[in-house]
Amino acid sequence: MEFWNTKKLNEMTTEEWESLCDNCGKCCLHKLEDEKTGEIHFTSVVCDLIDLKNCRCTRYSDRTRRVPTCLDLKQHDFAKFNWLPSTCAYRLLADNEELPEWHPLVSGKPASTHSAGISIRSYAMKESDVDRLQDHIIKWLE
Repeated sequence: MEFWNTKKLNEMTTEEWESLCDNCGKCCLHKLEDEKTGEIHFTSVVCDLIDLKNCRCTRYSDRTRRVPTCLDLKQHDFAKFNWLPSTCAYRLLADNEELPEWHPLVSGKPASTHSAGISIRSYAMKESDVDRLQDHIIKWLE
């Protein structure tokens, strides 16, 4: 049986944890919070450190030092992953859901996230190319 079906997130090795990332890039999109409602709004704007071809951070090992607002998911309470997109493996597993068939661990194909149209590479833009985040709020088509 696959490790993601037998272990809780906090029981996984670093290698197992990292392999859950499907490289969609959605968690790297800038988010805005409505101060009145607390609702989180995703934008189509991504950190300049992201490589938009493979949706991976070009400075992953030191990203939180380079970008102080960058989150290390492993350092957060799994119950609070509800701000992540519904397709995210960390959120799915925290909610006791199955990984989708397009997830690279299930499909066995590293590029299956992109092939399934789940990644941000078709619409994301770098923060250095944008003036106002508010002009780039998106809605997930889930």
